Amino acid sequence: MAEPAPLSRPQGGPITSQLHRREPDYLSGLNPEQREAVLTTDGPLLVLAGAGTGKTRVLTTRIAHILTQRLARGSEILSVTFTNRAAREMKERIANLVGASVEGMPWLGTFHSISARILRRHAELVDLKPAFTILDTDDQIRLIKQLLEAENIDEKRWPARQFAGMLDAWKNRGWLPKDVPAAESGYFANGKGGKLYHDYQARLKTLNAADFGDLLLECIRLFRENPEVLAEYHRRFKYMLVDEYQDSNVAQYLWLRLLAQGKPASAANICVVGDDDQSIYGWRGAEVDNILRFESDFPGAKVIKLERNYRSTANILKAASTLIAFNEGRLGKTLHTDMAEGGEKVTLTSVWDSEEEARHIGEEIEQYQRRGEQLNSIAILVRASFQMREFEERFITLGLNYRVIGGPRFYERKEIRDALAYLRLVAQPADDLAFERIVNVPKRGLGDSTVKILLETARHLNVPLLAATRTLIETEELKPKQRTTLRELVMQFDHWAQRLDGMHHWEVAEQILDESGYTGMWQADKSPDSPGRLENLKELIRSMEEFETLGGFLEHISLVMDRDSGEAEDAVSIMTLHSAKGLEFDTVFLPGWEEGLFPHQRSLDESGRAGLEEERRLAYVGITRGRKRVRLSVAQNRRIHGLWQSAIPSRFLDELPADVVEVTDTGSSYGGYGYGGGASSRFNKADPFESVYETPGWQRARANQASRKSPGPLTIEGELVARSVDLGGQSSGFALGERVFHLKFGYGKVIQIEGNKLTIDFEKAATKKVLESFIRKA
Repeated sequence: MAEPAPLSRPQGGPITSQLHRREPDYLSGLNPEQREAVLTTDGPLLVLAGAGTGKTRVLTTRIAHILTQRLARGSEILSVTFTNRAAREMKERIANLVGASVEGMPWLGTFHSISARILRRHAELVDLKPAFTILDTDDQIRLIKQLLEAENIDEKRWPARQFAGMLDAWKNRGWLPKDVPAAESGYFANGKGGKLYHDYQARLKTLNAADFGDLLLECIRLFRENPEVLAEYHRRFKYMLVDEYQDSNVAQYLWLRLLAQGKPASAANICVVGDDDQSIYGWRGAEVDNILRFESDFPGAKVIKLERNYRSTANILKAASTLIAFNEGRLGKTLHTDMAEGGEKVTLTSVWDSEEEARHIGEEIEQYQRRGEQLNSIAILVRASFQMREFEERFITLGLNYRVIGGPRFYERKEIRDALAYLRLVAQPADDLAFERIVNVPKRGLGDSTVKILLETARHLNVPLLAATRTLIETEELKPKQRTTLRELVMQFDHWAQRLDGMHHWEVAEQILDESGYTGMWQADKSPDSPGRLENLKELIRSMEEFETLGGFLEHISLVMDRDSGEAEDAVSIMTLHSAKGLEFDTVFLPGWEEGLFPHQRSLDESGRAGLEEERRLAYVGITRGRKRVRLSVAQNRRIHGLWQSAIPSRFLDELPADVVEVTDTGSSYGGYGYGGGASSRFNKADPFESVYETPGWQRARANQASRKSPGPLTIEGELVARSVDLGGQSSGFALGERVFHLKFGYGKVIQIEGNKLTIDFEKAATKKVLESFIRKA
């Protein structure tokens, strides 16, 4: 009997054909350039995305398109960004577009997190074990100090932190110890830099550890030395997408180029999104040339420019675009907006000094607040962190809520670092840096001599410190008391490690802190900050519940770069311009647009024209953070590093288009900077204490000024603080030969008197000339 013919499926029927013609929802609302960037899925693509042009939407929609069109599975897409915050935002947006498919994207993350994942899979090929520790900066510094001591290098003359910076720069360039030029390595410790780098890397291997730079550097070495491993990832990744490509350094560039070599350069499915006008991290190794030469790296690459801005007004965009056009090293684009009106002009205000600048900005913010605007929509972006102090003090006086973005992070607090050291040592017994940190915290009666014996034994036996401790507690090198203490400590770590098999890791962590005595140490501490430290430890335990394992939690801590900025509170944001990238606010204040401060003199001295162009890009970033208003200000005088300096306006001000900038006056009698002002200094007033502030301090100062008949030392609340001028013949309160005491130099005898200056022969500090006001009679 013949088999029945298979049922034929209708092709292109009246209903099913509509399904194929229907445009996916995720394409709705895209402008033509954005749509082209999403739909271009074959070959290399450079999306040149200006500020506020929707680059994140393009990147996430492109991934959604690849997934929904089944061009690749989630596990076949490599999507790289620079911060954990950006990676989280991308995952959330993709999930909103395609649902749970984003859970199948294990290769969406930062350069460092993806590199760590790759290294743990192939750790043995780079002389590591899969459970290797990722060192933070503090541990790195401590390790370098050990190496400097072993080489008899004076750490005061050649600081460990300086060498750590050199290591970071070398690794950002993709240099292994053998690759560092002699001229580079010769800068440190009279030519010992190269050997220290070699010893540092060897020590890391012994510790089964890697620093942040190694995550990329060892990945590059893995790919270069193991072609079969690289080929595996070539087959795995069908599409590569890179965000903020202008911020990539040499090592990241090499890492990406190796992964993109699976196809001919003209056919590689690599899409990079970035803005050469926002490359502002050259000081930490970013190479703007990476994005500038993309077309030569990938011949035939398609370039799509996103120039339609959805954030700022036309006046703000014109100011930013005109300014950045003065840069020569750029691909070129001009931002525009569909908004019908130009919006408020960019304002420029001249003030006498930074104090008036902070006062003026604080008063303007209060006006916005009275009009019902949220403080969260206002930011102050400074070029240098020292500028923040004036604003903080002023806002405290006004009672304005503020937050400093980029301040101390939760995981950098002492109590958290100590707790993490305990956890790291439980998870990774070879972590000597963690052992050193907590071996005597809380105090266990183990002095430096005991720790030195432990270090020497570990070095001699070539084993970790914890293993060396196990050996020493069975011999007689240590005193009985120290042996007993260390034996108990080793037993505790063994018990804690065993409990991880049968208990939740956060429960074990809580027991570690209690049984080690660490929690009790802070409970017994009577300082004002001890309650806060205990709360932080509780928060640490709570945060661990979100992770499946202790190892996963510790890796998260090592990789996390963001901080919680208290976004629930309505507060003005204060941050540096470098910290502001990627953010936006209704109102942006940009204080301190003065030569030497912005552009910063150090950038000009170190990098010349390249430094000037990066400073101009920083100004561009600052201006384009504003949605509705941008407020610039310059001070005629500014205190820098404790010294008052007269300032001149930044060259960037003259590069702004005059038709969108409005010069304003603060209304003070000493404002104006030649922009039609020309008012005199406040110190030329008949009454230098004239002020609208009738505070007790001002009243006392005015009374003192009125009552003083002759010049003399100024007293504050009746106490002479210090006299640094000759008293005009007045006699000193001390006599020749008199025995006196100085807080720093100790006891001595007066041997010469010159006005208010005494020459004293100190018993333990030789002969010194000091001010009389710092001496008391013995």
